[in-house]
Amino acid sequence: MTQPGPAQPRVTVLTKPGCGLCEKAMVVIEEVCTDLGVGWTEIDITKDEDLFAKWWEQIPVTLVDGVQHTFWRVDPDRLRAALTR
Repeated sequence: MTQPGPAQPRVTVLTKPGCGLCEKAMVVIEEVCTDLGVGWTEIDITKDEDLFAKWWEQIPVTLVDGVQHTFWRVDPDRLRAALTR
């Protein structure tokens, strides 16, 4: 799922189906990104063997501008700060 925003989403969230932490993280990310007008995208790691092998223990993983920002839980204030620098 990709949400409207700049041409390249600044936030990427690596998730997998049935992940409760992923669902909670997505709520925070959608709220912060919508407030700031920042694009974001969600990638299901179960559809990519390399992503699954690299990230399965840390999901959800949040990347900002392609760099790992956090994993497991997303702090809205910290995400907002990273996106407004």
